[in-house]
Amino acid sequence: MMLLTITDLTLPIANPVLKFLIILSIILFAPLLLNKLRIPHILGLIIAGAIVGPNGFNLILRDSSIILSGTAGLLYIMFLAGLEIDLTEFKKNSSKSLVFGLFTFLIPMTLGTLSGLYILNYGWMTSILLASMFASHTLIAYPIVNKLGVIRNRAVTVTVGGTMITDTLALLVLAVIVGMTQGVVDTYFWIKLSVSILIFGVVVLFLFPIIARFFFKTFSDSVSQYIFVLFMVFLGAVFAELAGIEAIIGAFLSGLALNRLIPHSSPLMNRVEFIGNAIFIPFFLIGVGMLIDYRVFISDTKTLFVALVMTVVATVSKYLAAYAAQKTFGYTKNERSLIFGLSNAQAAATLAAVLVGYNVILGTTPDGTPIRLLDESVLNGTIVMIFITCTIASISAQRGAHKLSMQEGLDEKKKEKEGQNILIPLSNPLHTEELFSFGNAICAKDGLGSISVTNIIDNQENDSRQLQNAKKIFERSTQIASASEKQVNTILRYDTSFSNGILSLMREYDITDLVLGVDTKQYLMHATLGNIITKVIKESNVNTFVYRAKQPLSTVKRQILIIPPKAEQELGFTFWMNRVWRMAKRSGVKLVIYAHPETYTVIRKMNEDMPVDISYVPLHSYRDILIISKDIRIDDGLIFVLSKRNNPSYDENMDHIPSYIDSYFQEMNFILIYPIQQNGKTGEIRDLINPSGTVALSRIEDLTDTLMKKVKKTE
Repeated sequence: MMLLTITDLTLPIANPVLKFLIILSIILFAPLLLNKLRIPHILGLIIAGAIVGPNGFNLILRDSSIILSGTAGLLYIMFLAGLEIDLTEFKKNSSKSLVFGLFTFLIPMTLGTLSGLYILNYGWMTSILLASMFASHTLIAYPIVNKLGVIRNRAVTVTVGGTMITDTLALLVLAVIVGMTQGVVDTYFWIKLSVSILIFGVVVLFLFPIIARFFFKTFSDSVSQYIFVLFMVFLGAVFAELAGIEAIIGAFLSGLALNRLIPHSSPLMNRVEFIGNAIFIPFFLIGVGMLIDYRVFISDTKTLFVALVMTVVATVSKYLAAYAAQKTFGYTKNERSLIFGLSNAQAAATLAAVLVGYNVILGTTPDGTPIRLLDESVLNGTIVMIFITCTIASISAQRGAHKLSMQEGLDEKKKEKEGQNILIPLSNPLHTEELFSFGNAICAKDGLGSISVTNIIDNQENDSRQLQNAKKIFERSTQIASASEKQVNTILRYDTSFSNGILSLMREYDITDLVLGVDTKQYLMHATLGNIITKVIKESNVNTFVYRAKQPLSTVKRQILIIPPKAEQELGFTFWMNRVWRMAKRSGVKLVIYAHPETYTVIRKMNEDMPVDISYVPLHSYRDILIISKDIRIDDGLIFVLSKRNNPSYDENMDHIPSYIDSYFQEMNFILIYPIQQNGKTGEIRDLINPSGTVALSRIEDLTDTLMKKVKKTE
């Protein structure tokens, strides 16, 4: 009996095992087959959905399971857009996002309303609702842009911000039109809608980060963290619907709320992207394809005409908006293609609008046929428009993103020098994750940066426990690196002492950065900082970071960066700036800089090329360092830039930093930075890797030459 159930091939297939197998086969093979024809994999999934759906071979119905998974995929797309956006660039380009949002809303609204009135001969309300469908768009092509590595491009940032604006306005038009048909658009309607949206925005953008920060501090289990993220996405979506707007807006704002708490290079981000791109988003695309019904074009010429008009107006209006943005902002043609590709696809809000409009009954004909706000021709025409606009959008986005990716790759090769090799000595498996996370945050991108983890064993002791401890550390390091899609080198070292082993490894493996951990339960004055670490720092000539993590790096709101006067006169200045800026860029943390005005002048110029969120407090002398205590908050981290004797920025008060931390900042994260001084053999700068690992600092070489000249003068 069980065999008959499994082999029952009656169409549509009802067996859940076979249904899921077919869907997995589509997700696996459709992109591979269509990629040979240079068709984007997103389009391949839509086509496959049309073939196996109820209007194709009728293998699978678009039932509740497909709709549920597809809804999750749609919310996932919007969530990822908010999660991966560069908030610093978003703030910097917020006015541009607003301008583009108005372009991509007003142009389609104008052309759509006119075409509905004078070409399709619909009434005012139907024409306006039709135009709102053209004004909204879905970031269908976002996974393509993400895959090609240009999600931090300014055009992507502006488009994502504009998407939130135009979709919100379009969905508000939908709510108003439906309210007008029901006669409920009055003063109370507007007050209720405004208040509910305001409360929704405050809750998601201000309360969600507080909840998430507490959760990530309290629970470190990877499965729990992912389920929590998924919970927050749907909670934001539910709150949006309660506020009277579409769920996709809630998912997008949830992404913005969690943006700073999920670093782009973290294992959690990798899990979020992997599961979304592997399961949820493909389900949504396949579900969209199942809506396509090619038969209506053969039986109804009106539907074909309506579909043609809708597709042309939607595509032309979105192209005009992208063209207007390009000319207004001075963007390149490739960036225009990227904007057009991201903003042309009609799916989420369009489907919502057409289904709502189709279900609004304005009256009946004499024979009892319902008169709908949007008729069947518009419903079927919408499906065709979705298919064609998704096709055009995928091709345009892929072309623009590919060219930009190639161009950025060429620019990086011109700017970047040698690779970055980070060494992390570990003795306690419990510290592995945080030290690796910090090393990953300051590491250059793959191919230009590597991370090595080592455990030093005293070769004078034959203790099997040390070897077992080293194996645990290496296993944990490999697991964390794999979750981040990062390679890690594990080095087991036998030596007479910890410091000798570290110094030997730095020479053998050409180490550029050393990350030393301090136990969270120890006071600095009682820890090894006074002997072993001090010896390593004294005899090494690499960028050295002494790090203590009282809370996860991703939950730190601000990093308080204390820089001594004349730090810019030392050769190591560009190196530690490079690493700190990279960490701030990836984590989205704000830097509060305490520095001398002359030092800050150089920093401000460098920040123009690679902007991070910074604020400035003058610090004229390292003796005044305790003034920072009045500005410290519970979720801050401290970064002290130190120096060695006989260097321009050295101050004897630096020797008291450990006691300051023990006395005033015992419960806080801190980083002590000992910058590289000078290459002992050549006296040259070792590398000039940019802070983000993706966009080079255009003036860093000139600044470095200037700083080297200043140092020669002081000598």
